[in-house]
Amino acid sequence: MNLRTVQSNRNVVYDCKYHVVFCPKYRRKVLVSPVSDRLKELFVEKARELEVTISRMEIMPDHVHLFIQCDPQFGIHKAVKHLKGYTSRVLRQEFPHLKSRIPSLWTNSYFVATVGTVTLEVIKQYMETQTRR
Repeated sequence: MNLRTVQSNRNVVYDCKYHVVFCPKYRRKVLVSPVSDRLKELFVEKARELEVTISRMEIMPDHVHLFIQCDPQFGIHKAVKHLKGYTSRVLRQEFPHLKSRIPSLWTNSYFVATVGTVTLEVIKQYMETQTRR
């Protein structure tokens, strides 16, 4: 059974979850220990600051998977932008070899998909029953 966990701010009650994937520039395999270990710490640190929840993260040598919950008024785009910008700046300062291998740590692009607690079919059925009332 899926239990829905909702969050709220002053205006909105929400349950917004996202699967985000992004890669280092040129898909270079630079996300290995100790860089990967530090990256995890930085993600947690920045997420706490942004009031974003990272429920799960997987760091592969050439890409990152994040399962993120964030306020829809803040937005997933802004969350990803801040996470990528902050981690790139700090990692390139702390690991000089990252500066010499690639011009910037992350590509400009990323993949994002919403992760729901119900299927599209369930939502359609719910909407149909509401319109019949």
